[in-house]
This record gives sequence, C-alpha cells and structure tokens, in this order.
Amino acid sequence: MTSLTAPVASDQDGTYPRPQLMRSHWFELDGPWDFGYGSGPDEQPTRAVFDRSITVPYPPESPASGIGDTSYHPVVWYRRAVSKADLTRAGHSEEKSRVILHFGAVDWVAHVWLNEQFLGTHEGGQSAFSFDITDSLSPEGENTLIVRAFDDPHDVSIPRGKQDWLESPHSIWYHRTTGIWQPVWLEAVPPLHIDELSWQSDLPAASVSLELSFSIQPKDDTWATIRLQFGDEPLAEARFRVSQQTAQLQLTLDRQRNGQHYEELLWDPEHPRLIDATIILTHGDERVDTVSSYFGLRSVATSRRRFLLNDRPLYLRSVLSQNYWPESHLAAPSPEALRREVELIKELGFNTARIHQKAEDPRFLFWADRLGLLIWGETASAYDFNPRAVVSLTTEWMSLIRRDRSHPSIVVWVPFNESWGLQHIAHSPQQQAFSRSLTDLTRAIDPTRPVISNDGWEHTSSDIWTIHDYDTDPTTIINRYASDSSVQAVLEGFGPNGRRVSVTQLDHEQPIMLTEFGGVSYIEEPIAGAWGYSTAHNAPEFETKVVELICAAQQSPILSGFCYTQLTDTGQETNGLLRADRTPKIPIDKLRATIQNR
Repeated sequence: MTSLTAPVASDQDGTYPRPQLMRSHWFELDGPWDFGYGSGPDEQPTRAVFDRSITVPYPPESPASGIGDTSYHPVVWYRRAVSKADLTRAGHSEEKSRVILHFGAVDWVAHVWLNEQFLGTHEGGQSAFSFDITDSLSPEGENTLIVRAFDDPHDVSIPRGKQDWLESPHSIWYHRTTGIWQPVWLEAVPPLHIDELSWQSDLPAASVSLELSFSIQPKDDTWATIRLQFGDEPLAEARFRVSQQTAQLQLTLDRQRNGQHYEELLWDPEHPRLIDATIILTHGDERVDTVSSYFGLRSVATSRRRFLLNDRPLYLRSVLSQNYWPESHLAAPSPEALRREVELIKELGFNTARIHQKAEDPRFLFWADRLGLLIWGETASAYDFNPRAVVSLTTEWMSLIRRDRSHPSIVVWVPFNESWGLQHIAHSPQQQAFSRSLTDLTRAIDPTRPVISNDGWEHTSSDIWTIHDYDTDPTTIINRYASDSSVQAVLEGFGPNGRRVSVTQLDHEQPIMLTEFGGVSYIEEPIAGAWGYSTAHNAPEFETKVVELICAAQQSPILSGFCYTQLTDTGQETNGLLRADRTPKIPIDKLRATIQNR
C-alpha cells in the first residue's frame, strides 16, 4: 500500500501508477497471487486450476515472477483475495463510494471476474484499463478477484513488438510477456469524478489548455477550479462551469507575457521545470473530487531541416532503449529501476531515448519529465497486414496517445517501425493508406508533436525523415551524410538497406535523422546465438568502433540528430553500450565525452 497525503504531483516518489492524475489514497494489489495455466481461451473460472503462486506484476516467463517458465502457455489464470481492509486503504468511504480496479497492462486479452461476476474484457497488451467493481463487492467484505489472460504466441496480427513467436529467442527477438506486467491497484472515488485529463501548452499565447473527462454527465451547478503553481509561486487560478462529460478549459499565465523572462518557466532537458496543478470539482457548495497533476510548458516543431524545442534548434543525441531486464523482462524490476534507467541514459550523455517496440510504463515517463530526458513514443508492431491487424494496432495506439500525450518528455510519436506489419508498403496502396491514416489520426488527437510514419525507411507522411544505416565503416557514414547532394542521393534513391526512404513526395524542409546505426556486439563470455550488426572481439576494439561510428554521425552538417543502437544488451542481442545488468562496457566519462562532442 502507498498512501499520499495532499500529493504534489511533480514531487512524487515514482510509485504512483498514473503520475499525472493523482489522488490521496490508493492501494496496490501487486505481490503474491494464486496462479495457474489454462487449457483454452474460453475456459471458465470454475475450471481454472491455481496450483502455484506468482509475484505480480512480473510476467510468468520472468524469474522475478517466481515462475520463470518461457515455454508456450497462451492461457494464464490469476486469483487474489481483496479484503475490506484493502478497500479502506484505497480510500473507500461513504463519500468515496465507488471503487475502481485499475490494470496498468495485461498482454494480450484480459477477462476479469469479481466474486463470480464478470466485469469485462480488455484487448491490448500495452494499454491501461479499469473497471468499477463497486456493485460486485461482497457485503461481508471478502472478495475474490480472478483474471484470465490469453496471448497466442503464433498470432502475428496483434502488436507483438519484439516478443518472439518461436519458443526460444532468436536473432533480435526475446522472450514473450504473457499476462499482467504492470501494476494492479484500487482507488476509491465519488460517483462523479475526473477519470482522464490532458494538458497542452501554447507558448505564444502564454496559455495552457486542460481537457477534463468525467465518469458521468455532470449535474447542473458543477464547477471545476484549477490552481497552477511553480514551486511556492502561484501562477494562475480559474473556475469554470462544466456541463458536458468532456470539458476543455484554457488558463492564461500572465507571468509569461513578459518576453524577457518567460523562458524561466519553460521545460527542456537542461531545466526540466514542472508546473503543479490541483483540480477541484464541486457541486454547489460540496467538494466532489480533488486530483493533482503536473505539466511542462514547452513546444515542439520542425523547420528548415531542424528539430525545434521551444522554438530553438536542438540536436537530438538519442539511444535506442528496449527497457528489458533479465530478471523481469518487459516489466521493470522495481519503480526505482525506472528512475535509474532515465538517470543512466542522461549520465551517458544522451538527451533523448527512443523506447523501442514498447509503450513504456507511465512511471518511467514521469522520471523522464522530472529529470529531463526527451522521449520518442513508440508502440509494439504487428507482423501481418489484414483488417484485424489494422483495428488492433489503431485501437491500442489511440489509447496510448491519449494516456501519454501530456508528458512533456515525449517529443515525437512513432506508430510504425521498419515496415513491420507493412512489409509491402512500397507497392501496396492499402498499406500506404494505413500508414498515412494512422499518422493523421495521431495528429488529430495530438497536433503538438512531429509524427514518424514509418521509422527507418518507406515513409509516407512523416514530419521527420529517418534513416536506419548499419554500415560498419565510419568513413562511409561520413561520406553518405556529408553534403546536400550525398544525402539527396539517399533520400531519392534506395537507402542503405536497399529500401526506399520514402514512398511519397519528399519535403526538403523537413529534418533528416539517422535513427538507427551502430549495433556493435561485444561480450566477455560467449553467449549462444550472440547477435549484433558487427562484432568487436575485445574491449579496446569495441570502444574504438563505437566512438568512431558516433563521431562519424556527428560530423554531418545535414543530420539534425542520431539514435545509437542500443542502450543495453537484451538477451542474445549483445550490442548494448551497457551489459544487461546495466554496467558499462565503456567508461561512462569516455562515452559521455564522445556523445556530447556536438
């Protein structure tokens, strides 16, 4: 259990599962659960066998779960008692009379029961979901929660990311994640409460917009009061009448109208300033709901081939980060590990991370906001193209954007990578239409960030042209990106991987970035199937190759950023700058000096 008294959202400890919409009380259901393997996706709870224990939220394939079974198990069952004391710790009371059960993520389809009553289904392995469990609670106070998760390892129509469809990991793919892999928690709320919010900054207008969504239609005489504060300094307070289930409110920050010091409140990697918000919902004279939030004042744009943060060019020094741990796989070993991952990336000298083939835990995004790390928000890809794959990816991606769009650290969206799930996009009008459509849908929900339509090659309507180039010769990298003419030859012909960079008309004003390169493999002890794009046989050779490749990318006057592959070793992928245990292969000060050379 964690109880937060009068939370200040920007100063939280990193354990709250939904960091931008906080309440004072909640109760975490992570820890020991009853567990068992099922026989089929339609098996009912009465037939389930719970013959072992699992530690939630670690996937059963991981050692941290206490199971550690990586073989095929498409159906898994979970069971946990929920007591009256648990509900009390979650804040359940006469005023907060509804109880919400939250799941951070369950891979892939979850079916949930409480006291033999079916609560509902959720499909999507990365997105959060919840159920109001109030009407299913036992009057005696002892409740039984059961979850069935179904994840077919051979289904390539669902967004799998880098979870292997083969039984054992091979090449660049790693162990599967089945079932619960992010926090499960309880929260007590009043019948009318805030269940979603988002922030959007407008720097020229010195204002910020807030979108609020409510659990039910507000009654007459319902008001929202918003208070904004930076440290001890009050910035704004406004009161709005709300009459619809979704309300859009705008607050002016008068302090920002002084152009000589308005930058003192802006968020950037060197100064990750966060503004705290308190939202109070009242009906008449009665306070109905209170939540805490935070946001960062900043803008993101592209112009004249440059990436702009707060209207100033910023060179992106990025690293590909899979955020995968040997002991816990896609789940973080602990909330502290999420903070440490952000700290390590910054210590290495990077200002940006591209979270690869994964939508990361919001608590990681909180530390990126708090400590100042730019993030490229990506999602897991499907491998097939068909109507079901289109619906699955679109539904999941829209949910993720809505969940994460208020994090100032996220500066780019990446719905597709290397034509995964779009293998014939160069020739298929349907696949081109899907790429364009999902890119435009992203802009429809969030018009404030650039969108990469297909990272690496075969772009349709990208706001940044991105190239993947794993050439092992630094001189080739230097020459390929040395001038307008050499870069144009790449953009207008076939790229380094023999794939067209674009399948549409090029916009020559857009930034160009090298968003995957390097990938040098080095390990001290042999690993079966060890994999990288090139190999170093000893530590000095590894350091030389990595440094020369990074320096080669940095020499280009045309590129506006790079993304080195990759942060850590991941299973048999041994091309990390860090080992899987997060110890560096190159002295951090040496690597930092190289990365920050530009």
